[in-house]
Amino acid sequence: MTTTSNKKPVRKKPVRHEDEVHARSSHTRSGSGHSSSGHSTQGRGSVNHSTGEVRNKKKRPPESAKARSKKKRTKILLFIVEIFVLLLMVVVLYGVLKTEKVGKVDIPEEDIVINPEVEQKEETTMKGYRNIALFGVDSTTGALTKNTRSDTIMIASINLDSGECRLVSVYRDTYLNLSNDSYNKCNAAYAKGGPMQAINMLNMNLDLNITDFVTVGFAGLSDTIDALGGVMIDVDDAELQHINNYQLCMAQDLKRDYTPVTSTGYQQLDGLQATAYCRIRYTKGDDFKRAERQREVLMAVADKAKTASPATLNTIANNVFNEIYTSLDISEILELLGEISKYSIVDEGGFPDETYRATGTIGSKGSCVVPVDLTDNVTWLHKFLFQDDAYIPSEEVKSYSEKIKADTSGYIGSK
Repeated sequence: MTTTSNKKPVRKKPVRHEDEVHARSSHTRSGSGHSSSGHSTQGRGSVNHSTGEVRNKKKRPPESAKARSKKKRTKILLFIVEIFVLLLMVVVLYGVLKTEKVGKVDIPEEDIVINPEVEQKEETTMKGYRNIALFGVDSTTGALTKNTRSDTIMIASINLDSGECRLVSVYRDTYLNLSNDSYNKCNAAYAKGGPMQAINMLNMNLDLNITDFVTVGFAGLSDTIDALGGVMIDVDDAELQHINNYQLCMAQDLKRDYTPVTSTGYQQLDGLQATAYCRIRYTKGDDFKRAERQREVLMAVADKAKTASPATLNTIANNVFNEIYTSLDISEILELLGEISKYSIVDEGGFPDETYRATGTIGSKGSCVVPVDLTDNVTWLHKFLFQDDAYIPSEEVKSYSEKIKADTSGYIGSK
């Protein structure tokens, strides 16, 4: 029988719809979370009506933000700038103050789900780090908020003291708790509940404290790379066989022309070519290799963006500012744009780690990547991101791990 933790992830009040969130222009930006149909209980928690379970609300010291030193606050904001570049968010840096078309969303902190034990560790092993979720959605129509699966899921974590940034791809077919006690491929979380549910999914399964996100679609990625003058990528024989097929499909959807890639080797790719390169899946390595390609392109874009002129950034903003959906406070980022060169990507990897993963067709849910087991993977993740050699996963993660084992043990290795 699956074990159940005595401590439950903190469930917050229902997330408002996008139009309601935008209407709260005076609300301070915080993070993102999963929608829950609960109500207050004795002023301290909420009730999950499907289970009758009372969940405690997350508590934060009321003066915590004010208590931060000016130096630490500056480092946090500089970190946000670096991640913005990594996910091609330079489009916002000059355009957001001139238009309201950028998908900026303010979400109350109490809507975020963080495992109770993680909250305790925020002031110990995780202190000094900032984590952010990066999503690339498989949409050519501009549908960035929900009802579209996240083709790319990444976690970017930065050490605020050293400036070192680490990137981890969460493989989109990974079998996890979607943050609502249902289990499926993790990219379904974005489709069902947008970035709020996707962030909660990451926090609950991986013992993280993510509060911010950035989402970009195919058009935004392609146009940004074009404005930067392309990126240098090494295309091999297997990739050459697929890159133009992906280009053709996207060109038809986006109603634009494309230039076929005709040779292998290290070469400059334009926006559509590089975006197609990110999407290639059917080569040796499957989705694991695709996630590696996505990180490769993001790092190439980061290098280009760091040396881009203000005029280039302004061109990007004018062309693709409406292809972004984010929780970040852009006015603060603008003030610190010139500091992005202080940060550097020092390592990148994928979750689940190759040592602790398997694949299998999990009934009607199809082919999945299985974390074997989840606790071992979370221990590995915290060592990778935070250099924590002695991390012990929370009771919530242990419970999810047992459920995943029960659901998948009979399918691992099946085709």
